[in-house]
Amino acid sequence: MANKSLKKHLHLGALAAMTYDPELKAYYIRKVEEGKSKMLVINNIRNKLIHRVCAVIKRQQPYIKIAA
Repeated sequence: MANKSLKKHLHLGALAAMTYDPELKAYYIRKVEEGKSKMLVINNIRNKLIHRVCAVIKRQQPYIKIAA
């Protein structure tokens, strides 16, 4: 029942974010080393991306990465 096109694009976006976003890359590596399955961690990254997009839409402001 899922929108397969949207799901595919979210998956590809999560893979790209894992590659190019140092924060998400570190998250992925940390969780896999903890013993989590890779697909579970990718699903978590998808969820993080959705939350970022929703926050940008709700606040009507561009995403600004906070330096840790």
